[in-house]
Amino acid sequence: MNSFSPNMLKTFEACPQKYYLKYIQKISVPQKGSVFEKGKKVHALANYYLRGDEITKMEKALNSDEKPIWEQLKNNEFFQKRYINSEYNLSCKIGDYWIGGRLDALMKDEKNYYILDYKTGSIPKNPEYDYQTMVYLLCTLKLLENQTLKQVQNGAYNIKFVYIDLKNNKNCVIDFSQEKEHEYEKKLIEICNKITDAQFQEEIEHSKICEFCEYRKICI
Repeated sequence: MNSFSPNMLKTFEACPQKYYLKYIQKISVPQKGSVFEKGKKVHALANYYLRGDEITKMEKALNSDEKPIWEQLKNNEFFQKRYINSEYNLSCKIGDYWIGGRLDALMKDEKNYYILDYKTGSIPKNPEYDYQTMVYLLCTLKLLENQTLKQVQNGAYNIKFVYIDLKNNKNCVIDFSQEKEHEYEKKLIEICNKITDAQFQEEIEHSKICEFCEYRKICI
């Protein structure tokens, strides 16, 4: 049975050929570690911190660029809510497909659950309909389906997705609802069907964006 992550869906939508090389041919292309180093450090530190581990030595090891970002996250209003889990793998079945991913953190207060995703770079251009948003909200809904999640009076769910934009020190909060649940399911099934039915070709038409792809030497 096919299983898809947000990155797989984004890759296919951006370039089916890259999806073919990366996820079907399973060709791994090394990338510069410096591009992801800052984000990896902050995510690892956040996980240890939320679990209650001693992080003093790790905080001292942060460089001048990383320290202010970590302080921003540590003082963020959503990061300070009650901890449920972090760096957590979750999945659920939508139609004939399994979808899932690894969320940064799940928090809560008296009224809501909050899926946190911290970004040291840019947040999605259309965050409400980003595949990560849709997948994580649907999977979290299934995970918590035994809880009282629905606010009956307006059809909303008390689950929110929060992109913590550490680059600009802002939060992007996305509310969930019964209407969005059905809309997200429809969109995800559509893209999964396209991937399943795709006929991948050896010869494709290239564009300028190909120049920045890590697979360009293999593909072009």
